[in-house]
Amino acid sequence: MNWPVVIPLIVFVASIFVVGFWSSRYIKASNNFLQEYFLGSRELGGFILAMTMVATYGSASSFIGGPGVAYTQGLGWVLLAMAQVATGYFTLMVLGKKFAIYARKYKAVTLIDFLRSRYNNSKSVALISAFSIIIFLFSAMAAQWVGGARLIESLTGLNYTSALFIFAIAVLIYVIIGGFRAVAVTDTIQGVVMVGGTLIILIGTIIAGGGIGNIMSDLVAENPNLVSPYGHDGGLTPAYVSSFWILVGVGVVALPQVTVRAMSYKNSRAMHRALITGTIVVGFIMLGMHLIGVFARPIIPGIEVGDSVMPLIAMEVLPPWLAGIVLAAPLAAIMSTVDSLLLLVSSAVVKDVYVNYIKPKASQKQVKRVSFVVTTVLGILVFSMALSPPDLLIWLNLFAFGGLQAAFIWPVIMGLYWQRGNQYGAVASSLVGVSSYIIIHNYAPNMLGVHSVVFPILFSLIAFVIVSLMTKQNSYSNTNQLQA
Repeated sequence: MNWPVVIPLIVFVASIFVVGFWSSRYIKASNNFLQEYFLGSRELGGFILAMTMVATYGSASSFIGGPGVAYTQGLGWVLLAMAQVATGYFTLMVLGKKFAIYARKYKAVTLIDFLRSRYNNSKSVALISAFSIIIFLFSAMAAQWVGGARLIESLTGLNYTSALFIFAIAVLIYVIIGGFRAVAVTDTIQGVVMVGGTLIILIGTIIAGGGIGNIMSDLVAENPNLVSPYGHDGGLTPAYVSSFWILVGVGVVALPQVTVRAMSYKNSRAMHRALITGTIVVGFIMLGMHLIGVFARPIIPGIEVGDSVMPLIAMEVLPPWLAGIVLAAPLAAIMSTVDSLLLLVSSAVVKDVYVNYIKPKASQKQVKRVSFVVTTVLGILVFSMALSPPDLLIWLNLFAFGGLQAAFIWPVIMGLYWQRGNQYGAVASSLVGVSSYIIIHNYAPNMLGVHSVVFPILFSLIAFVIVSLMTKQNSYSNTNQLQA
């Protein structure tokens, strides 16, 4: 075992546990368990809001899979990845104060709470939304757990199963005991680690490659397409790259793990600060990590498993002790995404199904016990699923992104901004979006040269508008009452 690399990681994980135990005090003292456990009592400041959005969105696909694909595709993938710069800014601008105000008025703890209240307490909207979150976020969680285990495996020399077990225990303990506040505070720590880690590895890689000019010359000598916008084989067409602005840019507004952050901030000043901070941090991390993937190609040629590029280049260009500190960045990214997804799926089961439809009069003690049990069971199920890991983490993660966007983007956005939208339109939009996404993803993934999420989002919009107009039922009554 490479102890100079492992010891800094152990210290990092230990600090996360400390935050979890600190956050558990708020849960014990809170009079509203659901508000505290799943939203941190809506007390996020601007910096923490920005960092928790960045850390939640930056994941195994950004820090492990993304650089791995960039290693293969070249600078074209860096250009594609930069669609993510506007993620936090766009999300908070579109949802903004209106979403936070309605979430508070509805006393919404989850995205599904908001949708159910907006659409006349529709049971169909709530259950379809909960089902979509559980199915697609389960896929995303499995990808993150595999990424965390592979990182630990490559650093420690442990076998994959042992590494997965260590990762699972670390995440489960601090999420179960600390809830959303633990997740938000640790996301802030992890976000700072991501920024520092990205900067150090990028500088080390450039120095090891003899400077940017020398690296570019090596790339051109190997394959001129590596420094073009079109990828190593010309496959990154303008239509395909542009469609990624929907998948990892505009469409992120519909991801429940990001959307829930937009209802958890303290005040408008915190939101405005998060707009600026989040945009700068996301831009730096995404540019830096994907450039590292491309620049690593001349330094360590012939890497066959893309997911191993980041740990290999870090251990190649940095001293072991510094590599251990820096590799806490991708581990931080993965852990911060896993904890958020775990909490989100748990809230879908506990708050949106159990409390609303199975036992509406459940006591605080019963809800707390069920929350802990559900979170634990979910962790065990994901652990079991991750025992047989897929080969390409980034594609599993992007599949989950597309499914969630097809299900939620129009019920959320049109629910906020179109008065005539109703529960029938929302149900039709989700069903058409998810079903068409699964069909296109499996049978026509590059239809007309764009990503498989583009047409399902278009179809779901058409379904929402047509069905809402045909049923002519205004379910905006709750909002009208609030405005009155």
